[in-house]
Amino acid sequence: MRAARTARRRQAGMTLIEILIAVAILALMMTLAWKTTRNTFDAKTHYEAIEDRNHELRVAMARVVSDIEAAYLSGNEDPNATDRRTLFVGKSGGVVPELRFSSLGHTPLWADANESEQTLISYSALSDRKDSGKTNWVRRESRRLSNKSWKQEPADTDILVHDVEKVTFDYWNWEKQEWQDHWDSTASDAERNHLPIRVRITVTFRNARDEEVKLTTQARIRLQEPLLFFTN
Repeated sequence: MRAARTARRRQAGMTLIEILIAVAILALMMTLAWKTTRNTFDAKTHYEAIEDRNHELRVAMARVVSDIEAAYLSGNEDPNATDRRTLFVGKSGGVVPELRFSSLGHTPLWADANESEQTLISYSALSDRKDSGKTNWVRRESRRLSNKSWKQEPADTDILVHDVEKVTFDYWNWEKQEWQDHWDSTASDAERNHLPIRVRITVTFRNARDEEVKLTTQARIRLQEPLLFFTN
């Protein structure tokens, strides 16, 4: 009897040890599975953020190129007007240099709207509302042209790119055969009533690895001379 009891106790003890080992193996497998799932989720989130950032930059650069390529000047302007309807003014300096120009790239969104394809577009910098240490690249588009101050005209403002380090515009001067960082079609020098042939756009930002990255593209303006509209 004692031998049988001892055997049963040993068997029960071995069964308990086997259960503990099985539980430990299961816990290890669950831990490995959780870590694998967690790493997969982190990688998915990381690369989705990279793709979203790249998509934002591609769309922004394509939109800027499209805007600038449709820039134009009108020859039916009062040269003495303080605020001209059509112009191309690019300034230098700042995180995002100010650029204002008239364009034929506006698309009315409502039927019978008091709008046309003519618009005034401007680019500038704006501090991020959530983080004042970040600078956003913004685009402003008016609904029509007038001789009022461009800031008084109704306009829609959109963020092109969040958190940029720097944006630069370079204008190709075909007479001097060189790039310059400013342009003013309303000035009294050689740029008066002229548009640059090409505009080079460069945006600098930081990627997910906190590395500084630069993207550069160019826009070729189709119309360098002012348009003249004749009426009978």
